[in-house]
Amino acid sequence: MQLADLNRPLGLIAGRGVYPFEWIQSARTAGAKTIVLAAIEGETDPALYNLADVYQSIRVGQLSRLIGFFKSHKVTQAVMCGQIRPSRLFDLRPDLRALFLLAKLSRRNAETIFGAVADELAREGITLLPANVFMEHAMIRAGQIIGRAPGKRDLQDVAFGFEIAKKVSALDIGQTVVVKRGTVLAVEAFEGTNEALRRGGALSGGGGAVAVKVSKPNQDMRFDIPVIGPTTLEVAAQSGIGTIALESEKTLLLERQRINELSARYHITVLSWPQKWL
Repeated sequence: MQLADLNRPLGLIAGRGVYPFEWIQSARTAGAKTIVLAAIEGETDPALYNLADVYQSIRVGQLSRLIGFFKSHKVTQAVMCGQIRPSRLFDLRPDLRALFLLAKLSRRNAETIFGAVADELAREGITLLPANVFMEHAMIRAGQIIGRAPGKRDLQDVAFGFEIAKKVSALDIGQTVVVKRGTVLAVEAFEGTNEALRRGGALSGGGGAVAVKVSKPNQDMRFDIPVIGPTTLEVAAQSGIGTIALESEKTLLLERQRINELSARYHITVLSWPQKWL
């Protein structure tokens, strides 16, 4: 993993959720002196502003403004983390620079758009670092289990779901599937993980479903890293999902203590996959 230069200002392009908060806290703990926050209008929690040294609100699609803001504060390395609502991809209102960038793309999805943005940043001397820099402590490790030990039927469904999710993610459709007794109930698509969990849970006929979340083959770790946090467990509990399996060494668990608490409260198992002890 490329290391961050802690003596220079670090840029943060922040979306929704707790990920940007945990990233800033981890970066500060690691010794980051100056954090320059590009807050996405309508996405970034304003409470994040107080944790940065300087910030500016930028609309999705304002590429020239983003680059200008970073360069004015001598940012040469940046990280992109946090969710951006999928609907934003259809409401970009791009500036001229972003318009030319989009015109070159034959496919428009999160990976192609953010990848093109990363290339534009690089042309201006700004390297987009892996989004898990400073976050190694949050990675789910091989063999890890939170909550009760999974039963044989759960493990069979997880193995099946992992195989399906890997194939689906390779097609760039989604990275999460919901399975029950060898039947795929839901496949994540444009709507995101939580909505896929709700759809799968609604079809589970009273609970007992398993959710599996994986990384894409050749996952670009600069953005769109698989992440779950407390909200995922809350949605799983509401949807009757009893087991959540995550690809080991490729998925981040945010607010680990809170996840432990919710796992105990709702009797939900969170485990890494593949399990090294099987």
